[in-house]
Amino acid sequence: MGVDDNTRAFDEGIVTDFSERMSYGSYLALDELLALQRPVSVPEHHDELLFIIQHQTSELWLKLMLHELRSARESLRGDDIGTALKRIARVKHIQETLTQQWSVLATLTPTEYSEFRGFLANSSGFQSHQYRAVEFILGNKNERMLSVFDSDPAARAVLAALLEEPSLYDEFLRYLARLGFAVPAAVLTRDVTKAWVLHPELVPIFREIYESAGENWRVYEACEELVDLEDNFQFWRFRHLRTVQRTIGMKAGTGGSSGAGFLERALSLTFFPELFAVRTEIGA
Repeated sequence: MGVDDNTRAFDEGIVTDFSERMSYGSYLALDELLALQRPVSVPEHHDELLFIIQHQTSELWLKLMLHELRSARESLRGDDIGTALKRIARVKHIQETLTQQWSVLATLTPTEYSEFRGFLANSSGFQSHQYRAVEFILGNKNERMLSVFDSDPAARAVLAALLEEPSLYDEFLRYLARLGFAVPAAVLTRDVTKAWVLHPELVPIFREIYESAGENWRVYEACEELVDLEDNFQFWRFRHLRTVQRTIGMKAGTGGSSGAGFLERALSLTFFPELFAVRTEIGA
């Protein structure tokens, strides 16, 4: 069967009766999903739908990112570096998608956004518990963040659990120790509820890995994958900052933050500082 009059004929085996079969829409719960975009502006502003979909899709990607990072962490705990690297590779693609999404939101002009921004009240992306969960599992923990979710016990419980658990980087360092690398005991037994800070004593270990890549290929590859994760996260932060500056300038955020200034300070936060510090040492 070909195409006649620019119309494609159905293949004989195509299913059209879903009265007793699962369909694409029912599998994906599309009735519920497509009913979740509920503009609050009065009268409803055309561009609010863009704003809602941008953030809802971001939350779906964050859900998948967290799912993959949990699996990567568990894989490292079980000495399965191959699966961990596979999971991280997928996370990197998710990060790229999230970063590219800012270009869609950036089509929202300051005038268009100002016409419905007031209806958002105090809601803000600052309150995304999944974003905080991703930060926590990567090691940038902040116990004070839990108070933002006191009115949402389920979200607070997710963050409280991650606060108490080792980060992906903690598990990577424990994996290195099991391989025989001289990771200090103080690092392996550190208080994992605290944000990771630079441990200079780890830099020589990473220098050894990088300068003997052929002998340590899997961990060398893992180091570079973690560097990619951090780079991608910083690209996302920067794109967020620039989109905010483009849309609201230096206005305060709806959630009470200083807005662009607050986002700019986030660019100083780091996940794996030793993996960047070692670059100064290699070949020196």
